[in-house]
Amino acid sequence: MKKIITIGASSSKASINKILAEYTGDLVNNVEVLKIDLNNYEMPIFSVDIEAESGLPEKAIELNEVFNKADGFIISFAEHNGAYSAAFKNVFDWLTRIEGKIWREKPMLLLATSPGARGGSTVLDIALGRFPYMGGNIIGSLSVPSFFDNFKEGVLVNKELKSALDALVNDFKKEI
Repeated sequence: MKKIITIGASSSKASINKILAEYTGDLVNNVEVLKIDLNNYEMPIFSVDIEAESGLPEKAIELNEVFNKADGFIISFAEHNGAYSAAFKNVFDWLTRIEGKIWREKPMLLLATSPGARGGSTVLDIALGRFPYMGGNIIGSLSVPSFFDNFKEGVLVNKELKSALDALVNDFKKEI
C-alpha cells in the first residue's frame, strides 16, 4: 500500500495547518497516511558546530527513515513573520544534512492557511520557489485564507476552496 506523509509545519498543539494537512491526507483514498507531528521530532537548533560536536540528532535520523518510506508528501505551512515556522525550518535544516534532496522527487501538495485573509500565501510562495531544488515534485498548491470562516466542524466548507482542493487531491493521487 502506498504511504503518504502529512505535516502541519508548526509546533502548535492546536495547529490549524496540521488540521488542514491531515484533512487533505484523509481525502486520498487507498493509502496509508503517516501523520507527522513536529513536536515528536524536537532537536537542537541546527548548527554546524553542534553537528561537528555531536553528529546528527537521533530524531533527525528517525524522521529521515520515515521519509524514506513515503510515496508522497502533503505539507501545510504556518506562516511566522512571513516565513517557515522555526520548528519546521529546524527539522528541514537537519534533514537536508542527511539527504540534500529531502523530498526525494516524490509528489507533493503544498498548502498553507491562517486566520487572516492571505492564508499563509507568503510562506507558501517561499516553499514553491525552494522545494524543487530540494527534490520536490510539486503537483499543486493552495492557500486557504480565513481558516475559521472556511473550515468548520472538521471540513472545508467554502465550495470554491473545496473544489480546488479536491482537484489537487485527484492530481496528487494520479502521481503517487
